Amino acid sequence: MTANVPSIELNSGTTIPQVGFGVFQVPPPETTQAVQNALDAGYRHIDTARIYDNEEAVGQAIKDSGIDRDDLFITTKLWNSDQGYDETLAAFDASMQRLGLDVLDLYLIHWPTPAQDKYVDTWRAFEKLQSDGRIKAIGVSNFQISHLKRLAEETDIVPAVNQIELHPWLAQTELRDYHSSHGIVTEAWSPLARGGDFLKNETLGEIAAKHDRTPAQVMLRWHIQLGNVVIPRTVNADRAVQNISLFDFELDADDIAAIATLDAGTRIGPDPDDFNVA
Repeated sequence: MTANVPSIELNSGTTIPQVGFGVFQVPPPETTQAVQNALDAGYRHIDTARIYDNEEAVGQAIKDSGIDRDDLFITTKLWNSDQGYDETLAAFDASMQRLGLDVLDLYLIHWPTPAQDKYVDTWRAFEKLQSDGRIKAIGVSNFQISHLKRLAEETDIVPAVNQIELHPWLAQTELRDYHSSHGIVTEAWSPLARGGDFLKNETLGEIAAKHDRTPAQVMLRWHIQLGNVVIPRTVNADRAVQNISLFDFELDADDIAAIATLDAGTRIGPDPDDFNVA
């Protein structure tokens, strides 16, 4: 099965499917099956990270799928304790071994961890890995405008992607505007605000009923129309199908305006300026 998912061109020249499948907090024993379910549902973009401890399981699912490697887009991320030039090169090799891949589509610095003050040296290692042909695109995650400006001043390559917490309650308008003006694609983690009570919101419920969709589909469609890349996570095969079934309906201007009223600057994850866990 393949899904009609559009792709966005990155500043490195490669393209990224606008909907991916995330495996944050999916236990390793469940990851291979969850990724297989996603691939069966038509996902071709899988997002993992070293700290998730499931790269090997993702790699196994890729191997078992029989899908041509050129048809897949795989992302992983460098953890905070592995930052630094030499440390990054070693950590990348270890991730690639666990994934069973020769070339990675996208590598991200997971957090800036500003107290460590290593992300510039880390980025220079990323630049080398890309120039060596081992990564098609390099990017960052959870970077604020100040961190992006520093990279622009001290390094050569503009990040292709910034993966950030982004959902209707944290719309990140200023950061997204910065991305747009600098050729950086915005990718949303927790695009559904981790579900729960957020999915019971009355505004979303009314819009969902209007389009005969679920609140989750409405939220994901909102991201799509903003131009974001999204990586929803679920271990439920039916919901995996729902989360990629976003391209046969469209939110109108009234829907978009109503969702905009939900933005309260509410984070469900850490503040990148203060998060320095290694």
